[in-house]
Amino acid sequence: MQGIKDRVAIVGMGCVKFGENWGQSLEDMIVDAAYEAFEDAGIGPEDIQAAWWGTVFAGHTGQILAAPLKLAYIPVTHVENACATGSEAIRNACYAVAAGQFDIVLAVGAEKLKDTGYSGLPQTRPVATWSYRLTTQTPAAGFAMMATGYFAKYGIDYDAGKELLGRIAVKNHHNGSLNPKAHFQREITLEQAVKAPMIAWPLGLFDCCGVSDGAAAAVIVRADMAKQFRDDPIYIKAAQICQGPREGWLSQTYDLAHVEETWRGGRAAYAEAGIKDPRREISIAEVHDCFSITELTIMEDLQFSPRGRAGADIEAGTFELGGELPVNTDGGLKCFGHPIGATGLRMLYEVYKQLQGKAGPRQVKDPRLGLTHNQGGEPGSATVSVIIAGNEPG
Repeated sequence: MQGIKDRVAIVGMGCVKFGENWGQSLEDMIVDAAYEAFEDAGIGPEDIQAAWWGTVFAGHTGQILAAPLKLAYIPVTHVENACATGSEAIRNACYAVAAGQFDIVLAVGAEKLKDTGYSGLPQTRPVATWSYRLTTQTPAAGFAMMATGYFAKYGIDYDAGKELLGRIAVKNHHNGSLNPKAHFQREITLEQAVKAPMIAWPLGLFDCCGVSDGAAAAVIVRADMAKQFRDDPIYIKAAQICQGPREGWLSQTYDLAHVEETWRGGRAAYAEAGIKDPRREISIAEVHDCFSITELTIMEDLQFSPRGRAGADIEAGTFELGGELPVNTDGGLKCFGHPIGATGLRMLYEVYKQLQGKAGPRQVKDPRLGLTHNQGGEPGSATVSVIIAGNEPG
């Protein structure tokens, strides 16, 4: 199977400040993110040959993107894959360029959630199309079961488990405090994280990501054209998506301590990129920390930590900004925020800036390869995207 490695490159990216953007409409955020990407790439909207638009709640057709950007009669495709929607827009755009259909394309993800009153707690799918269980079980409840499942499997008591999760929240709040585009920009203490109000036992307030407004965009071109646009393009090494048959919800032996789609999607991405030792070869990772327990299990599913040993790495500071493998250097979903359709592109925006050495006070030392992990759905029934990018071809 022919992969996508080094066949496409990113030459421009943009991202608005995530948060409660009451003063911006959806269209405002789309324009701001896209025009930052255009300016970064040194092009205008008239140069775009096709576009992919990722959103869950903000419209059902490509017209939602075409109208504010005045994209003149080109193909614009709406994609949606739950919380992995932003990465799905990137993946489709990359494969269209790699297939030789287009030379210069645009991927945009955006969501305007705060004005709707959406909180992330109640399920809003109509009962006619989803089961009673799905319409009453919240995301927080699903990932709370993952936390108790992980604690039970590895013999971690409640106090020790809460401290591990709290350390993840503290790390991501620290990173977010260094990022002017993050939704939340203040540090917290471990005591605050551990003693925060309970949302779904054992997950407290600081274990859960926020609901945000936001948009992000990328300009993607053929790799052999990339240096025409800039001296420091970022080359896509792998773009994988993995979905399973809800095996976790069907099997009585599912341990609720891992996400099979992350494990398999990561392996496929590593094979495509030619990576043999992820922990040592990946320089920076942006992962889907919708809840603190998710980041913990992702460390094992992506082979950054051995099974059952992520806690030891967390305590050792392995994934902190100055650690061996910095994770969620921009604050992650926890602090940057989670406007659903924009998140995957926001992750890539951070990797893009880090690989170019332009991440300011949160810049990691000498990065070569960056990974994004974007997950839609809950443990046992997930859609997972894994994208790997590097600052050199070959």
